Amino acid sequence: MAWNQPGGSGNKDPWSRRAGSGGRGGANSFDEFKRKLESMLKGVGGGGTGGDGGGAASPPAEASVLLAVLAVAVLIWGYLSFFQVDAAEQAVIQRFGKYVETRGSGWGFRIWPIETVTKVNTKAVNSVKYESRALTSDLNLVDLTFTVQYQLRDPVNFLFKVRDAEDGTLQEVSESAIREVVGRSDLESIFVSKRQQLTERAKDLIQHTLDQYATGIMVTTVNLTEIQVPEAVIPSQRDANKAEADRDRAVNEAKAYASGILPVAEGAAQRQLQEAAAYKAQVVSIAQGESERFSQIAAVYKGAPKVTRQRLYTEALESVLSRSSKVILDTHAGGGNMVYLPLDKIMERSGAKTAEAAQGSSAASAAAVRTAEADPAAVDARAAEARQRGDR
Repeated sequence: MAWNQPGGSGNKDPWSRRAGSGGRGGANSFDEFKRKLESMLKGVGGGGTGGDGGGAASPPAEASVLLAVLAVAVLIWGYLSFFQVDAAEQAVIQRFGKYVETRGSGWGFRIWPIETVTKVNTKAVNSVKYESRALTSDLNLVDLTFTVQYQLRDPVNFLFKVRDAEDGTLQEVSESAIREVVGRSDLESIFVSKRQQLTERAKDLIQHTLDQYATGIMVTTVNLTEIQVPEAVIPSQRDANKAEADRDRAVNEAKAYASGILPVAEGAAQRQLQEAAAYKAQVVSIAQGESERFSQIAAVYKGAPKVTRQRLYTEALESVLSRSSKVILDTHAGGGNMVYLPLDKIMERSGAKTAEAAQGSSAASAAAVRTAEADPAAVDARAAEARQRGDR
């Protein structure tokens, strides 16, 4: 027969718990606990009747247990409220999550649990290692391993200004700064010559960026521990370096050729300019001398035209016949005698005179050029000399 059918004997409810022998049937444990708690509180308040109205007083042991519990709670609260800050630390106090103050080393008190304490070590030097890949100014790809050492100098900014300042922001700023510095340098300076200057520039750039973000972090040292060229790009970098070397060689050869050609061309142009100036001075001087000679002859011709005409004619014949290879003999004046003339010697003498005249003309032209280059005043002297010859 089921427990809830009519006519069943007794209460067979499986969810009900019977009291022990001597207790009242059907009473659960919660009711029993409630009666004990009320009895304990009445005993602490000065006595009273029992749970069944029997009038018996609560035992004093229950009051002692409650006092002991309260004392332990007070001790625990005091233990959690007092705190100590080490010499290298600073304590940031927050009340309900809002910043209240910053305390230095020593003992301190807070109202637990509404105030919290966060200790930040501002003297310790922390070190973190990063790996990055960057492209240099001469288009070389390098793998970098560097360490950043830092201190937490401003705990308030470190805790509240930037989220994840130590793990996230510092890493991103450091990698960005090292890429920028490496990108402004060539491979040789990174490996050898300017490695120390590179790390100093990276440190300054990291610190400047962290200060702009108000992270409260001060960078003390940046060290490049390892620099390597990736194996996959070594052949391509060799080809690029070879092409760059070929370009530099071609540029240097072009500069050498230009440095050899330009001075020669400039010298030739300068020489032609000087020769033209000398020729101009010579022609002008001769023309001026001939003009003055003609003027003087015209003045003399006005005074004695016949004599002047005869003299000019004689001089013209002398000038023409002196360059002629012909020999004229007056057979009538010779009286029929045979005259022996060394015609070959005369021809040779005439040729020598012609060559000498040509050589003299060339020498005079060269002398005029050298004179014009050395001393322009000599040109005026030659012009005066030509005028004097014209006078004669």
